[in-house]
Amino acid sequence: MSSKPARGVIVGHGEFASGLLSAVRQICGRMDVFAAVSNRDYPAEELERILREHVANGAEIIFTDLPGGSAANAARRVMRDNPKLVLVTGANLAALLEFALGERCGPATAARTAVEKGRSSMDSSGGE
Repeated sequence: MSSKPARGVIVGHGEFASGLLSAVRQICGRMDVFAAVSNRDYPAEELERILREHVANGAEIIFTDLPGGSAANAARRVMRDNPKLVLVTGANLAALLEFALGERCGPATAARTAVEKGRSSMDSSGGE
């Protein structure tokens, strides 16, 4: 495991974050891009404290599972004191891979590119 601080934090319910982090590592081998945090067993204040710690150590973007969930709400509270921090909700594997493998750029540009990739990767087929 690298000692380099993570650029992004994946946070969500249950094993959401660790599962996505595992997939990113398996696909592209990047061990240094993300930290994974589960909101399980954490009251809101503790989750916020954990996110603040990651941001203080260099995280620029927080990726969450749901736009209105406890993880996103904690991230928004952290953003109040960190105006350059970016929040991406509804994160998926395609978005995280784009961020991990993309060119190093500012957090806002990196987030926009990751979101575009995540959206374009979704598809529906079959049905009636």
